[in-house]
Amino acid sequence: MSDQLNSGTDRRTFLKQAAGAAFASGIDAHSYARILGANDRIRLGQLGCGSRSQGHVHMVQLASKQIAVETVAVCDIWSLARERRVAQVKEAFSLTPQTYKYSEEMLARNDIDGVMIATGDFQHAKLCVDVVRAGKDCYVEKPFANVLSEAKEARDTVKASKQMVQVGSQHRSEPYQLAVRDLIRAGRIGSIVHIEQEWNVNEERWRFVDVDTGISREMLEDRKMQWKEWLDRKSQLKEEDTDWKRWLLGKPYQPFDPHVYLEFRLYKKFSSGLFDQWMSHGSDLVHLWTDESYPESVVANGGVFAWKDGRENPDTCVAAVTYPKGFLYTYKTVFGNSYRSFSRIQGRDGTIANYGGEGASLFTVSSEGGRSEYDGSVPETSLPINAPVGDHEEIVRVAGAEQPNSEGPGDDSVIHVTNWLKSMQSRVQPNANVNHGFSHSIVIIMAAQSYWSGQKLYWDPRSEEIVDHPVSS
Repeated sequence: MSDQLNSGTDRRTFLKQAAGAAFASGIDAHSYARILGANDRIRLGQLGCGSRSQGHVHMVQLASKQIAVETVAVCDIWSLARERRVAQVKEAFSLTPQTYKYSEEMLARNDIDGVMIATGDFQHAKLCVDVVRAGKDCYVEKPFANVLSEAKEARDTVKASKQMVQVGSQHRSEPYQLAVRDLIRAGRIGSIVHIEQEWNVNEERWRFVDVDTGISREMLEDRKMQWKEWLDRKSQLKEEDTDWKRWLLGKPYQPFDPHVYLEFRLYKKFSSGLFDQWMSHGSDLVHLWTDESYPESVVANGGVFAWKDGRENPDTCVAAVTYPKGFLYTYKTVFGNSYRSFSRIQGRDGTIANYGGEGASLFTVSSEGGRSEYDGSVPETSLPINAPVGDHEEIVRVAGAEQPNSEGPGDDSVIHVTNWLKSMQSRVQPNANVNHGFSHSIVIIMAAQSYWSGQKLYWDPRSEEIVDHPVSS
């Protein structure tokens, strides 16, 4: 589950110096023939070649059946990661991509239209700034940012530019999530009072990546396993094959550690783990469904209860978030038990339930829990789905979409990346724009800070700062 960095400490200076070097990075005549202006083909670079980048290349390959697009460059400071992605691109697009160790070299090319960022959580915002300032459109993975000052700088940089930036919150492009939003907007369940999400798995999650000897499921399930023994196993990542100081990207120096590099989601200096990775999706769905953009307050708790393997970030957590419209959002994840993940949206006049974990498309709607039976005051024809009538639970269905299920689509959302590619062509904002990324960043940053401080925290929308006291309206 690794995502590596591809930028450096003096990257902005390099970009300024290299702005006029259009063909200094190995662009040949064959490459030039592919330029977007010449034949309307979109040319992409992959920034970060870890496991999520594999999904990015796959999404682009799927999208190429609808839009003329290809990946022409890959960039990562780890040589093995670059090699893996080159092999995938060759197979997917029948071309050999240019390879780069440092992102400023790739960004100096003027024949690349967009860049997809799949690096570490703490690197997303800074690299998004670099990509946008280089004049490229950008697809940046979530979390958009996990440091507030970096979230502000990235948002402001994007908004001051003409670039099309899509955040990797793919559920904003999916039909069932949008149908739920439209049901709520139409008043089907009345005003919202509570949204609850509980997304569980029973696994070590994000531990043991690229270990030479490999670890079987049976070994991981062995309750007698000594964690230290496995933590000492040899990694495929060797310090001489990467650039550790540049991977840190401004973080205080510490000795090289392949576990930190590859399993950064377990270490609080680089990620908040569950809040960054899963609650970023959860809170973004809440914002999509309710048209909210920032919280009033956040308080979080949890701990490491199941996987005592040296990780710092919790394997079990809960966060309670209040919103200006007057409802409570609770988010919970357990890594030590996988019992029945779900989401539930409770309104004064009914309930929308979701069966399954993050992204599941099986929703039901009913008047259960509401003040009275649904009276049909909202015309069914005004809704984009088969809206139920009565107090019994009925499945939400969307015409033309795949049948709903409790698993939902995978992470490789072709509909989401296609939305970005069409945005690049039309210059119309994509479904998950920079404002949406900034909004989920506020929530997860507050949740992480609350977890580590033990304090209830508040958002001041005027100063855009996190404070320790209620903010008057």
